[in-house]
Amino acid sequence: MYRFTINNNCFKVLIFSILFLVTLKSNSQSKPSDDLKIMLNYHYGFNLPEYQFISYITDDYIRSFDLCLIKETRGKNYWEQLFNYPEYGISLFYSSLGNDNVFGKETSLNYFFKIKIINKTRFCLYNRTGIGISYTTRKFELENNYLNVAIGSHFNIHFNFRIGTSYVISKKADFNLGLSFDHFSNANSSEPNLGINYVTAYGGLSYRIGKISAKQKHEIQSHVKKNNFECFFNVGGKHTRALTSGYFLTSSISLEANREYFRTFNLGTGIDFFYDSSLKSQLINAEKEFKNVYSFKSGIHLSQIFVYNRFNVIIQEGIYLLLTDKLDNKSIYNKGIIKYWLTKNISLQLSMKSHLQILDYPELGVGFKF
Repeated sequence: MYRFTINNNCFKVLIFSILFLVTLKSNSQSKPSDDLKIMLNYHYGFNLPEYQFISYITDDYIRSFDLCLIKETRGKNYWEQLFNYPEYGISLFYSSLGNDNVFGKETSLNYFFKIKIINKTRFCLYNRTGIGISYTTRKFELENNYLNVAIGSHFNIHFNFRIGTSYVISKKADFNLGLSFDHFSNANSSEPNLGINYVTAYGGLSYRIGKISAKQKHEIQSHVKKNNFECFFNVGGKHTRALTSGYFLTSSISLEANREYFRTFNLGTGIDFFYDSSLKSQLINAEKEFKNVYSFKSGIHLSQIFVYNRFNVIIQEGIYLLLTDKLDNKSIYNKGIIKYWLTKNISLQLSMKSHLQILDYPELGVGFKF
């Protein structure tokens, strides 16, 4: 019979969080509690393995809990009004992974952003997207846990995407119901790194702690379309998929032209130049010819840019041209990017380069707009 247990440390964190929230509520003058709510959900679902042999290792369903602290926006700037007064918060997440002996259990702390797609008086349809750091109790060990080819390190990056609904049952409480997709891996910082994907149905309750503030309204000016030219410099690192102990430097330079067609959505195109120091050892191990130029790749890309205030979420699809992939002869690459504008013309970004669903490596970078 399956037993879902919470370890002592996780239990202590949950209790401390609840006591902290109760303390906030008890102080009626506490401004931080205004428009604040807590939410508790239970999840039940199953793994979505990318590789068939992961299915043979999985022997149980996914069972999860998450405790969230959520802030409701009320229009302190016109972006909040433009996005229908979104919510943001942090989530403490605890989950089984389909096989306790092989994969163990996961505890994660995520930051998330929730956009209301349909928002009526009592009913809301929303999308919630989050990312954070997770800790798993089991990882790959050559002698003691060689079946766990999905998780190569205790610490991982946890990504979450949800489509959910909420229904107001009282002035203070809402009922939540939805579907959640979760992925976590270590972004090729350790091997193996196949990662784990799972989908769950969830349900739970949310409770408002403080008072509800009035929504602010702004006069939004008409959007003026314009063109931008940007340059990005990125650096990162990766492990190869050969279970080697080495960590290899990667870097890239990108040039892009994009047009602000809408206030919240832009389109762009550009060129990329990549350097991957791991290709020498990988080509030699594969008994293929190596030349110094094979460590470099180049390509062109298309960008879809989603804009919220200073934040950009960018999806790119690229094709290798001129300096192509000599290891696996891949022709297409992808990038997912989170960008934050420090000033009007300078940005920081975190990017994940991949070949379709297979992550290649993460990078941090700085960008300049001209």
